[in-house]
Parts: sequence; C-alpha cells; structure tokens
Amino acid sequence: MKQTAFTDKLVIVFAYTILSLLGLSSLLPLMQVITLSMSPSEVINSYSFHFIPLKFDFKGYATVLANENLWRAYGNTLLRTALGVSLTIVLTFCAAYPLTKKDLPHRTFWTAFVVLTMFFSGGLIPLYLLIKSLGLMDSIWALVLPPAINTFMVMVVRNFIAELPESLEESAKIDGANDIVILFRIVIPLSLPIIATVGLYSGVYHWNAWFDSMIYIQDGKKHVLQFVLRKIILLGNTAEFEMTGQNQNVTDVESIKMATLVVSIIPLLLVYPFLQKYFVKGSLMGAVKG
Repeated sequence: MKQTAFTDKLVIVFAYTILSLLGLSSLLPLMQVITLSMSPSEVINSYSFHFIPLKFDFKGYATVLANENLWRAYGNTLLRTALGVSLTIVLTFCAAYPLTKKDLPHRTFWTAFVVLTMFFSGGLIPLYLLIKSLGLMDSIWALVLPPAINTFMVMVVRNFIAELPESLEESAKIDGANDIVILFRIVIPLSLPIIATVGLYSGVYHWNAWFDSMIYIQDGKKHVLQFVLRKIILLGNTAEFEMTGQNQNVTDVESIKMATLVVSIIPLLLVYPFLQKYFVKGSLMGAVKG
C-alpha cells in the first residue's frame, strides 16, 4: 500500500486549515446576521457578538414583511432577474459562438474588438444620456439592456465552446446536419454547464443591483427589491437619530436591518445549491483555455 509522504501530509493539513478558516470567515458573519434578525432588543443590547440565538423575537421580520412596497419590489426584481438572465444568456451565446469558428472572416480582429470593450467604456454620464435619449427612462429596459452582455462572460463562453471536440460537428455534417441543427442539437445541450454559470452570474447581479434603479426609475412602484431594502435601512437610521436616542429604538433598528438582509438573500440561498455543480464545472472549463 502506497504511503503518503510527510511533506504531502503537511500540505494537505495546511490546505484544509486554510479552507476551514475561509469557510468560517464566510459562515460566521451570516450566522451573526441571522441571529440578530431573530433576537429581542434586550439580547441585542446585552451581547455584542453571538452566533446562536438566546431568545427569539420575530418583530424585525414582521416589520419588514408588513411593508407593502417590499412585495411589489419583489415582483419587480423577479421580473428584472428573469428578463435580464434570459437576455444575457441568449446574447452572450450569440456573441461567443461565432468567435469559435475558424472560418469566421477576420476572427482575430473581431475577438480583439470584443476584448477591447472589456477595458474601456463611456462612463456613467454618457450612459445616462443614452438611456434618456432612447426613451428608456422609468422603464425596466433601462435596467436589463445596459448589462445584457458582459465581455468577460463572452470570452468564458467562447473558451468553453472551443473546448468541445470538433469531431462531433464533423460527424454531424457527414450525416447531413446543417449549422442550425448542430447548434441546437449538439452545441447547446453540451453547453448546459456554461449556460448555468452565465445564468447564475447574471442572476446574482440583477438580484443585488440597486444603483441603476435609483438613477433611471422615478416611479416608486417600479423600484427593485434592493433599492426598497436600502430605503428601509436608511429610514431606520434617520428615525434612530431623530428619536430620543433610547437604546430600545436603537436595537429595534438593528433587528430590522438584519431582517432585511436575510429577506434579500433567501432566494439566492435556495437557488444556488441546485446550480452549484454546473457553476463549478462551467467556470473551470471556460477558464482553462485562453
């Protein structure tokens, strides 16, 4: 039986130690947030850091969930995320697939042109003027069209498709398949890991985005979830300073803040485990070939 060398054991122990510390550094803040969100005022005021709830009080959740703007914003964010992810997947795939074809005229130039946009952009003010001149203000299209294509993801998808065996396409052509059949019956089914990766990246971006909603959307009924949650937190801070400064009010605000954070991340926590295996595979295979 092959014996593991002492140096290899040290490397394994070191790697597991680092991974454990990184895992705890991510898990402990989340536990702290969840614990404070369901703790009563006296516990929050008496203990600074604690990761296990000592008493339970869900008034923070009741305050957040009773806000009618929250549910409307949930619907707006779900619509934005679904629309944005669909657009991103379709447009990213349409941009990346032709760049993998060796018979594409001037392929090197087009690839360099696409990569160039990853380093240079017009900036916020030209983008705002463009959105306004196109008549997209106060519309969901102002939120989903500007980030519809990410250049980095285009290159990752291009690298992933380029890794697929060329013999599959050649065999399909020998059997009489045209380019459309090859795309929909061979390339896309084999590209599910990278499609899931692009979808997850895009979904997380759209779910957490709030700055563009603040700039482009004036109608309060069209604001997205993260912007509404931000207003709840800021209003809590304002009330805190305008009140008499009693500790009871301070701790209530902290409980509401933590509850809003938990409410905002629950959908991502529910979706991520189902996409995790595709996410890892797609990211690795898309990043191997430069």
